[in-house]
Amino acid sequence: MAVLVAGMFIFLGVHSVRIFGDDWRTAQIAKVGRHVWKGVYTLLSLIGLALIMYGYGLARQTPLVLYSTPAWTRHLAALLTFGAFILIAAAYVPKTHIKARSRHPMVLGVKVWAFAHLLANGTLADVVLFGSFLVWAIFNYRAAMRRDRVVNAAYAPGPVSRDIAAVAIGAGAWIVFTFWLHGWLIGVRPLGILLQALAPAL
Repeated sequence: MAVLVAGMFIFLGVHSVRIFGDDWRTAQIAKVGRHVWKGVYTLLSLIGLALIMYGYGLARQTPLVLYSTPAWTRHLAALLTFGAFILIAAAYVPKTHIKARSRHPMVLGVKVWAFAHLLANGTLADVVLFGSFLVWAIFNYRAAMRRDRVVNAAYAPGPVSRDIAAVAIGAGAWIVFTFWLHGWLIGVRPLGILLQALAPAL
């Protein structure tokens, strides 16, 4: 658990600088340069992510169950993460209606993703991991909205085709991750029963 907590501290700490120290961040970028800042930011993020994945794997070997979840929560979590992937994709497709309405779809996607996993998983490691991401996303979204109000930011939407692209990209990424990458990277097949039924066809 210590490795997981250390990874969360590094990863979320780096990603919280703009929430709690935006002026300090701006000053440091001016001091060392944007490329150096991004390099350090990326390096620390990768170290934190690696520790999170390794620490979560260790914690899952001796799980401490805090609450039990019925089987249907896994299917609800899969549906919620489907929406989360679309929100995250919309953050990278410019001028979508999704972004115009949500303003910060990436952070909202993380929030939905974390909440979905808390519904379906009840071990201490899950609560630490996904609960931390959920709290971070809540504070991050509030901070981002506050910055928008200060500068009166506007997010003008483009043609609907951009939203269609975001949905297609998000859905495709969700399918690949849910049916293949999740089991390979995490060791858990979120739709295991459905996968067994589809195994002959796949």
